[in-house]
Amino acid sequence: MSSDHYIIFDGHLDLAMNAIEWNRDLTWSVAEIRESEQGMSDKPDRAKGTVSLPAMRKGNVFMCMATQIARYVKKSSKLPGWNSPQQAWAMTQAQLAWYKTMEDLGQMTPITDKDSLEIHLEKWENPKGDEPIGYVLSLEGADSMINLDYIEKTYNQGLRAIGPAHYGPGTYAQGTDATGGLGEKGRALLKKMQELNIILDATHLCDDSFWEAMDVYQGPVWASHNNSRSLVPHHRQFSDEQLRELISREAVIGAAFDAWMLVPNWQRGISTPLNTNVTLQLVANHIDHICQLSGNSLHAAIGSDLDGAFGKEQCPSDIDTIADLQKLPAIFEKRGYSEDDIKNILYLNWVNFLRRVW
Repeated sequence: MSSDHYIIFDGHLDLAMNAIEWNRDLTWSVAEIRESEQGMSDKPDRAKGTVSLPAMRKGNVFMCMATQIARYVKKSSKLPGWNSPQQAWAMTQAQLAWYKTMEDLGQMTPITDKDSLEIHLEKWENPKGDEPIGYVLSLEGADSMINLDYIEKTYNQGLRAIGPAHYGPGTYAQGTDATGGLGEKGRALLKKMQELNIILDATHLCDDSFWEAMDVYQGPVWASHNNSRSLVPHHRQFSDEQLRELISREAVIGAAFDAWMLVPNWQRGISTPLNTNVTLQLVANHIDHICQLSGNSLHAAIGSDLDGAFGKEQCPSDIDTIADLQKLPAIFEKRGYSEDDIKNILYLNWVNFLRRVW
């Protein structure tokens, strides 16, 4: 099968953040977005973005987990964020409103249950050329949940996965660069998620919170965008012990494309994808590592996180836009992966996970 026949499911894209906070019109081409940002310096990836809806279509990225993300930070925090959970909640609602306008335009369609999943998959397996991109709504960091009543509220809005933490200490769990367990609020959050069959996204949980979550939560779990600590030593990545735990829980782990997660000793602002030789081959290494741990291709996938506050300056050098995900099939073919294995990694593992859970 030639690569342009493969469809791709990306497990993690911050589309609404780019639209609402970065002011990117994702209905434009990537080239048009870059052109509009020439001379801007408020963010490191200005004029270097890789994602737009036309680029996703060009690359047959037929579906993604699309996030709401808004961090609440306490007065003493050095992290950027909103000063109250109410403000953070309001930002997630602005992001949701953007997804809804994309639905109105026919650009995107929400995937919230098995029926909508199967209908969408059939459309893209037999395309007519005007299919919308499907999205599963996911919350990255739960600090915008003012109280547990908001979980039911957001579930009714279509939310189907929650990562309890992002960076730093959080209300419900401790995230990247923090330590400590869930606490009473975190355990209550997981209980409510389990009642509603909301997927636990283990990404960004610090080790303490990760292991406590595995003990407390008995519902479906995945890691939408996470790489291997044994290849790139950093606590943001998962150890082989954690990866084996996820595999035993029938999880899927999406490989992230952020350069510092792909190669050791990345120095922000100094390292470049070219001088550190960061290419899609390194992404394939992390995916292959999951496959070797599990003994099959049923748990590894893509969770690119492209334009998750980084662009071409900090992603594989052989990616110009997200359409270049189509370079991955040839890489796996050369490594001896079968067509079925490649399909699993590119989209079927995420699809089959949702089929099972829903």
